[in-house]
Amino acid sequence: MKNICPLCKSSAENFYEDTQKYYECPTCKAIFVDPDDLPKEDEEIERYEMHDTDTEDVGYRNFVSPITSSVVRDFPPEARGLDFGAGRSAIISVVLGEQGYDVANYDPYFHNHPELLEEEYDYITSCEVIEHLYNPYKEFKQLRKMLKSGGRLYLMTDIYDGRDFGSWYYKNDPTHVFLYTKETFEWIKEHFDFKTLEIDKRFILLS
Repeated sequence: MKNICPLCKSSAENFYEDTQKYYECPTCKAIFVDPDDLPKEDEEIERYEMHDTDTEDVGYRNFVSPITSSVVRDFPPEARGLDFGAGRSAIISVVLGEQGYDVANYDPYFHNHPELLEEEYDYITSCEVIEHLYNPYKEFKQLRKMLKSGGRLYLMTDIYDGRDFGSWYYKNDPTHVFLYTKETFEWIKEHFDFKTLEIDKRFILLS
């Protein structure tokens, strides 16, 4: 059985099935959930409400530090940023705000300010968000459009590296509907005209 990849629009083959059915794209090497198995909106919100929201938690701050420390390294506080998919806690803007950074928050459930998507930014952050995208082509096109010349896109997600998919913990979250490989990010870099791609474990930088 085949399905169409929501990123590159190639015809993808059946890959794995348990509580959800997954397809693997032969072109961009992404793995995605069958559209019939996508969670409903109320199921998504319920899952997101379970996420850690304590912005003072040291472990939570350490988790997002690959992004926050990179922003501090690459941009001065007066640079304009957007946290795309900020979540209820907006941890990234909280941490960077403590150092004088101006970071706007967008999240369709918790910070629903669509007018922010019409503006431009020096940098955009998105931590543990892109695996939830139902239409990653549309979203990455939008993210690229919002970046100013010389802008940077900081991402975090766990990347599938060919390990046994059935035992991979990351796919067990039913809201993780689009999963990336290194090749997927290479496709994104080329197709959306980014100049550079850096991957360090689950941290991804496109610029």
